[in-house]
Amino acid sequence: MIIRKAKEKDIPRIIELLGQVLQIHADIRPDIFIPDTTKYTVEELTELLKNEEKPIYVAVNESDVCVGYAFCQLQKQPFSNNMVQFKSLFIDDLCVDQQARGQHIGESLFEHVKKEARKMHCYEVTLNVWSGNTSAEKFYEKMGMKTKERQMEYILDNL
Repeated sequence: MIIRKAKEKDIPRIIELLGQVLQIHADIRPDIFIPDTTKYTVEELTELLKNEEKPIYVAVNESDVCVGYAFCQLQKQPFSNNMVQFKSLFIDDLCVDQQARGQHIGESLFEHVKKEARKMHCYEVTLNVWSGNTSAEKFYEKMGMKTKERQMEYILDNL
């Protein structure tokens, strides 16, 4: 498995994986999620791939087929009003193909994002957690982090 920045050729597969995620959410919360929808269009993803502030990383198998992704975005934020801003890398969405689960792909994506965050001089990596998503909560627990409502922070200085 190789982890790299997403390319245009990955877009159809990313959309397919996004569909898997949205279907899972629709199964769990049919009152708010619409089955068979997608979060992005091909055009939106094509534009997003050009945005250095919102990198997308993909895990690909030996056939160079995307089996997981991590949507990220750089953010600047202060701890408080009397402090200098610092950079963090926010992981908005991390997904692994249902048929590829159990191969530690999510962990590998997360570790790769942490390394990329260090290269970008980020202070922390922040992960988005949809409350009620037990697989995500188990993943973060496995990575040694405790759930803090919808977000958890991983301070890079402690790595």
